Amino acid sequence: MNPAPTPTSDRLSDYLAADAVVDHEHPSIRALADALRPGGDDPAEAAEAAFLFVRDEVEHVMDAADPRVTWRASDVLRERVGICHAKAHLLAALLRAQGIPAGFCYQELSVLHGLNAVYLHGKWSRLDARGNRTGAGGEFSLDAEKLAWPVDLARGERDHPEIHPAPAPVVVDFLMTVEPGPGWYEKGLPRTL
Repeated sequence: MNPAPTPTSDRLSDYLAADAVVDHEHPSIRALADALRPGGDDPAEAAEAAFLFVRDEVEHVMDAADPRVTWRASDVLRERVGICHAKAHLLAALLRAQGIPAGFCYQELSVLHGLNAVYLHGKWSRLDARGNRTGAGGEFSLDAEKLAWPVDLARGERDHPEIHPAPAPVVVDFLMTVEPGPGWYEKGLPRTL
């Protein structure tokens, strides 16, 4: 059983902020967030639409064998490709653009895996929009976690329950400096926070 997700800030406004990575004020992010918003008033429906878009319409670089590197949410949207961390940046931007607090969570698998947490109906729920090719199994759920990859403690894997308002600097630094090309994600992707 995974530990309960725990925010590192007690201010929900921190989980709505825009910055250079989660640039949810970008016109393309705003336009897509508006287009994904369903007709009803339930923010969970809007969150699910954003989740499904990122999971299903944005390719994971490993699955697609894509040499491009994206890290800024608007760039991930434009290129429609990104590693798990980049996809998490886009999902956070789409959620925040709709006024839904969203943060960043991590798992230490064979490398550091990035996912999101969303605050809806008075509680935090983790979501993993990595994409469901190559055996991953992330689903939208606000109740039971349905993450892409289970943590295997016997293999030394670790689940970080902390919900961060901003992406981990080690991840952003890596994505901003790595050279694009075949297999770029195998060249130093962080293993720990």
